Amino acid sequence: MRMRSLTATAAAITLALALAACGDDDEDTASEDTSSPSDSSSPSASAASGTLGRLQDSGKIVIGVKFDQPGVGEKDPATGELTGFDIAIAKLIAEKLGIDSDDIEFKETVSANREPFLKAGTVDLVIASYSITDDRRKVVSQAGPYYETGQQLLVREDDTSINGPDDLSGKKVCSVTGSTSIKTVQEKYGAEPAPFSTYTECVQQLLNESVDAVTTDGAILLGYASKQPDKLKVVGDPFSQERYGIGFAFGDTQMCEFLTDTLQETFEDGSWAQAFADTLGKSGVSAPSVPTLDDKC
Repeated sequence: MRMRSLTATAAAITLALALAACGDDDEDTASEDTSSPSDSSSPSASAASGTLGRLQDSGKIVIGVKFDQPGVGEKDPATGELTGFDIAIAKLIAEKLGIDSDDIEFKETVSANREPFLKAGTVDLVIASYSITDDRRKVVSQAGPYYETGQQLLVREDDTSINGPDDLSGKKVCSVTGSTSIKTVQEKYGAEPAPFSTYTECVQQLLNESVDAVTTDGAILLGYASKQPDKLKVVGDPFSQERYGIGFAFGDTQMCEFLTDTLQETFEDGSWAQAFADTLGKSGVSAPSVPTLDDKC
């Protein structure tokens, strides 16, 4: 009897241990099952990857800009300070990434370097009066437009004889040598071309009354007018179309979505209009209507 009792007791203990072990296994499985959905929705799992994630993690960014376009992207040779609408847009983008303006490396990017710099990874973004075109979008991606402009005319403040391209017949008009702008005013509007190497030289010729007008993208002309609004003004509506975009590595859909969303936010919260007022708006013109963003890059 005693032996049967001990055997029964041992069997009961064994069964209890087995049930307890099963309970432990179920608990572990339940724990793993509940943690999996939680992980998939956690900030770390949903954080940006690729270039966007790298920029957010490092807290630094390299942006290609112009150094020689007043009101758009200009570097003061004395202080090294960069100013202009493109610079302001660059700082807004960096801010949305959580990057302080002091941690932006602005790299001078002339027109011919924009695609090569992006393709080589020399810069993370290009914000340099960079017109959106189908050909460019075959090799790099461009988000935007964040500004729409076109060919316009810069004249002396006291000149009332030129109000648009139809008034250019027989007038001496300056632009950069070999530019499409000077070709347009000569062939379409009968202007007498006066080419110079730089826009700054053209503006000096205008102030000296050696030429009657300067022509190129309106944004660039507004920049010059903003520096001397008592002497210069931009006249007439644009007679071509340029849509400035932000360049980045080809096919980076995550960056495209971020930049498009960020630009839309700046349009809506007033920071885009303020950036214009602080730069190109100093020429005396009001901020234009915000552009309509492309639905793809």
